[in-house]
Amino acid sequence: MTEAAGTVILWLEDDTALQAAAVGGKFSSLAELRKDGFAVPPAFAVTTAAFERFMAASGLESLAREVLIDLDRNDLAAVEAASSRMHEEIEAKPLSDEVAAQIAEAYAQLCADADEANVPVAVRSSGVAEDLAGASFAGQYDTYLWVQGAEAVLQHIRMCWMGIFGAQVLSYHPDPDTPYATSGMAVVVQKMVDAQAAGVMFTIDPVTGDPSKIVIESAWGLGEAVVSGDVTPDRFRLDKVTLEVIERAIGDKAVEFRFNPASGIGLVPVEAERQSRASLDDDLVTQLATLGKGLERHRGAAQDIEWAVDRSGRLHLLQARPETIWSQRGRSSILGGQTSAISMVLGSFGVGRTSSTKADD
Repeated sequence: MTEAAGTVILWLEDDTALQAAAVGGKFSSLAELRKDGFAVPPAFAVTTAAFERFMAASGLESLAREVLIDLDRNDLAAVEAASSRMHEEIEAKPLSDEVAAQIAEAYAQLCADADEANVPVAVRSSGVAEDLAGASFAGQYDTYLWVQGAEAVLQHIRMCWMGIFGAQVLSYHPDPDTPYATSGMAVVVQKMVDAQAAGVMFTIDPVTGDPSKIVIESAWGLGEAVVSGDVTPDRFRLDKVTLEVIERAIGDKAVEFRFNPASGIGLVPVEAERQSRASLDDDLVTQLATLGKGLERHRGAAQDIEWAVDRSGRLHLLQARPETIWSQRGRSSILGGQTSAISMVLGSFGVGRTSSTKADD
């Protein structure tokens, strides 16, 4: 049994936060980055042990096996019915007072550290198989942005747990003897970055597979604007050795994702003078490329990276995972056209399944 076994909450700084079996691939990756000195926003994980405790105490572990063990994963109607039943059961069953109290206490600590009441957080699923080299579940689980208040955090953790029984996940799961991902589901609760600009970076050209290039895509506001395709992002293609920008395309960014107290996360107009202006200056482009190059060297493999720049101009690393497209195929196939890099890896961070939330959810 590992040291983390049975623990409900782990912080990025905890040594056992590096154990993917306890905190999932997403959080263990963030913990490694934080340990190695990268600028990762504060976060805690609700561990796989908390999920397993909830499933066992509520009787849902047995129900899951009963409902799903003989499920025909090629029968879409049956899969959706099984998914709906498990979602309803998870929503209806109470959390133990002990687990709920520990989660609320951790959120209160995050608020205290930020010196902000009801600090906004991203609540993100962290499956054990996610964000690891060769991971297959990337992008199939959920993320919820700008969640505020302990009750809302508890609600969205439960919604992340529901995601393990999503129809897409159940249809995909390759092991018929495993009715659901018993290897575990953790949840990341991470302080939001009020982003001036955000986006993605690839330390390999995602269109051509050229390992000598770095590609950055950026837009104003939260990174959801890049993932959703609601804007044409700015695109910077750099030489990995010299960090020289060899291709620069500035998109027409008429809208950006921002938080509104009345309506939650949504698209808002960008004033005319910013629409055709680069969302990153040359210094930030170089900082990002340097970060990407260093991270690839540190991890020994090409990386897909999610980042944000706050309103003070500070760069934050939100997520990084091994590149999973070109590492699993030959580089002889060159894709033509002006395909957006993010469209090549849509959902590789889980943000492809992001849900916006209101502050009072």
